[in-house]
Amino acid sequence: MRVVVDFDLCESNAICMQIAPAVFEVRDDDFLYVLDETPADDQRAVMEEAVQRCPKQAIALED
Repeated sequence: MRVVVDFDLCESNAICMQIAPAVFEVRDDDFLYVLDETPADDQRAVMEEAVQRCPKQAIALED
């Protein structure tokens, strides 16, 4: 799977970082960074939660 973020929609509110800190990071510059664009398949449930809980629906998963 591949993580795709629409940075035009993203508000860097860090909910995804709380759910998947190994994949997402909001740094001191208040921008979201994707640390791992291709997380392992055993992370799928966590990644789906991050997608669902994003308030701006800025995160998607591609297979």
